[in-house]
Amino acid sequence: MTDTPAGHPTSSEDATPSERPGSAAPSRRSLIGWGGAGLALGAAAAGGAVAVARSGDDTGPDAAGSGGAIAFHGTHQAGIATPVQDRLHFAAFDVRTDDRAAFVQLLKDWTGAARRMTAGRPVGEGAYGGLAEAPPDDTGEALGLQPSRLTLTIGFGPSLFEKFDLSGRRPDALVDLPKFAGDNLDRGRSGGDLCVQACADDPQVAVHAIRNLARIGFGKVVIRWSQLGFGKTSSTTPDAQTPRNLMGFKDGTRNIAGTETDRLKKFVWVAEKDGDADSAWMAGGSYLVARRIRMNIETWDRTSLQEQEDVFGRDKGEGAPVGRGKERDKPFLKAMLPDAHVRLAHPDTNSGATLLRRGYSFTDGTDGLGRLDAGLFFLAYQRDVRKGFIPVQRSLAADALNEYIQHVGSAVFAIPPGVRDKDDWWGRTLFTKNPGDAGDAGDAGDAHDSGDSRDSEEA
Repeated sequence: MTDTPAGHPTSSEDATPSERPGSAAPSRRSLIGWGGAGLALGAAAAGGAVAVARSGDDTGPDAAGSGGAIAFHGTHQAGIATPVQDRLHFAAFDVRTDDRAAFVQLLKDWTGAARRMTAGRPVGEGAYGGLAEAPPDDTGEALGLQPSRLTLTIGFGPSLFEKFDLSGRRPDALVDLPKFAGDNLDRGRSGGDLCVQACADDPQVAVHAIRNLARIGFGKVVIRWSQLGFGKTSSTTPDAQTPRNLMGFKDGTRNIAGTETDRLKKFVWVAEKDGDADSAWMAGGSYLVARRIRMNIETWDRTSLQEQEDVFGRDKGEGAPVGRGKERDKPFLKAMLPDAHVRLAHPDTNSGATLLRRGYSFTDGTDGLGRLDAGLFFLAYQRDVRKGFIPVQRSLAADALNEYIQHVGSAVFAIPPGVRDKDDWWGRTLFTKNPGDAGDAGDAGDAHDSGDSRDSEEA
């Protein structure tokens, strides 16, 4: 059993860290600060890295290694059970068009661009050499960079199902999150019709991907909010050193690993039998909860070590649960204080509820009063939000950690299954009458795939 925290920076029994790809020295880009949340930086690398084979599960501990490419096609989207990369750029979008065919075409165009960028190739005809009188297809600032294990993961928010006659296809599990104790949500950092999660080992590669997708979507979608992240706080790679959150505690001791196919099937991947016939399009997908959690760093830093350890229910050095000697020893929950975070977040306290976490730390400057705007950007994937995040977060209402944190942003998304081959595209199972036929636009209109013709050769 595992302790899987919901929206908290925590020492989950369920997160195992991933080893960072080895390199002789950090690149200049890896030292660039992450202040701000706007769009910046450029296009996909024009590199020659060979993508690793993938069925959608990505169980290799290092995928393609430092700088390599993770294959785009698979049963499940990359960026969920894949080894967690070092950097994040997450963006939520609002849809600005009511033309269903135009939106479907955008999804196809985005798929073609994502296919190329994750392989380390520029979008379309590239950043130069085209018609001088027209803007280039690619912004160009990532030319010469490696793919850096870039993954792009798309999701659809509840509000999207109010558009394009999709109300009957909204899955029952895609619920609006209730208000939780202690929430102080900023509407400008919450919600969204759709999201794209870009993860990579190079911050410039992650951010350029979101920039290019936003550029392609101009006039049809607009970024509602975005978040940059560094220092992964959990991992899907087993037996590696556990990372620490900004409170200095190991964060995630036994997260669901990409190699644990049984646990992934039980807790993460949506099955065809889940829900009714109208939500069968989600088979092979998952559900994502994103929460921006600000930490009261200055208060925490003046708190005694004993109280810090009591709050979490683990010691700060080894990460061992109270009364145990090693980090991965099974916790004895009754030895912890009743409001200890690990005790309240543990699956044994929550009828077995377990999440796959892919969170990142963030620092977005200061709040104008000299306090750091810093914390955890919590990302958790699950098979059903009603049986995963919601009961765990309700259990955490009594968490002692709440004195030091505040949830300030929130969103939930349905993550569709993976893009299975060169003819498939993001969201096809939702927008087609016959999801089994990748080439059928069905009731989506007459939209056709205008993606780069070279995609089929280079996927």
